[in-house]
Amino acid sequence: MAIIFLGTPRFAVPSLEALIKAGEDIAAVVTRPDAPKNRTKKPLPSHVKEAALRHGLKVLEPRSMKDPQFLSELKKIQPEFLLVVAYGRILTREILSIPKIAPVNVHASLLPKYRGASPINWAIINGERETGVTTMMIIYELDSGDILLQEKTPITEEDTAETLSARLSAMGAELLVKTLKGLREGTLKPRPQAGLQASLQASLQEGEPTFAPPLKKEDGLIKWEKTATELFNFTRGVYPWPGAYSFLKGERVKLIKARPLLGEGSPGAIEKTEGDDLLVGTGKGLLSIIELQPEGKRRMGAREFMQGRDIKKGDRFTREPEE
Repeated sequence: MAIIFLGTPRFAVPSLEALIKAGEDIAAVVTRPDAPKNRTKKPLPSHVKEAALRHGLKVLEPRSMKDPQFLSELKKIQPEFLLVVAYGRILTREILSIPKIAPVNVHASLLPKYRGASPINWAIINGERETGVTTMMIIYELDSGDILLQEKTPITEEDTAETLSARLSAMGAELLVKTLKGLREGTLKPRPQAGLQASLQASLQEGEPTFAPPLKKEDGLIKWEKTATELFNFTRGVYPWPGAYSFLKGERVKLIKARPLLGEGSPGAIEKTEGDDLLVGTGKGLLSIIELQPEGKRRMGAREFMQGRDIKKGDRFTREPEE
């Protein structure tokens, strides 16, 4: 029976590819309309649209979930499943009622933790030791449907939102194929999330729901009063977007790679500038800046950045271009 796939960013592409490889009948792929992605402001297709067109699949790009023609096309397909992977829009109750078996979502967290738009970023920012992917039934409330399958993965100190996203994307693709098989065979029993109608035991095992709100460009601003470990996690969690940034002598600078060290210093103040060492004070400990990127320039190591900028101990990173 036919499937309708809904997704937009790179994260969703492995799931689409896995379904194609598994021989699923994908009647239509729904994605966000072409949008400006770079400095040229030229509208470009989503990663999912590019993948769908490579495989000769029908692509729908509705601007509204209530568009009558779009709804008519979905209903004509009479799909077995609606499969949603990072589509980026909330589906209406009417759309959720269309599939014959179920609407199913792949979410990049171990629900009920980190419901919302940016679960990968917030898991790293908050210093979690592990995360994972969840397939779940979709209901109208945000990321609150019954859990189908879950798989865990550790978060390493080398992980950034970019590397963790790639790993969870591949895991989610495999889990989605297993989920469809289990639902069709009747071997997969949905279970309520904690915080809804789950049992006390489930609540103790999984914890209460937490949320991962979307990140905005300004959310990358570094707050130097946080601890070095918190800033280490923050830098990794917002890479590559929106990126951790601060200002030094009026220049906007992104931190690409850093590590926490023991030591004392004033928050935002440069405490050492010798050789490759660019050490900055925080609320607790020192942050060693390893790689950074001045605005409009390429990424570079700390030594190269300091050359020609007359950076010395006592200079300070600030929240504004000039303080």
